[in-house]
Amino acid sequence: MPKGNFSCSWCNEKVEFSTEEPPCKALTGWIVVSHWKGLRSVDHYCFCSFTCLRRWASAQAPEIPEVFLRAFGEEQEGGNTRP
Repeated sequence: MPKGNFSCSWCNEKVEFSTEEPPCKALTGWIVVSHWKGLRSVDHYCFCSFTCLRRWASAQAPEIPEVFLRAFGEEQEGGNTRP
């Protein structure tokens, strides 16, 4: 009986499966994400938990520079502030 494994795209936790059973049986409780890259081009990512999915998704997003975020909290000089 041939075997394979899936690994979490974030933490690399592995789960084995048999090619004689459907992948959904081995991946019960896991999250699978499809990333459409274009015509006939799809990447699939497996995650062992929502925590790993959240961490992976956060790493994919560009970071917002801290100086930009701080600008929202600063008042403009000259009385042109909004309440």
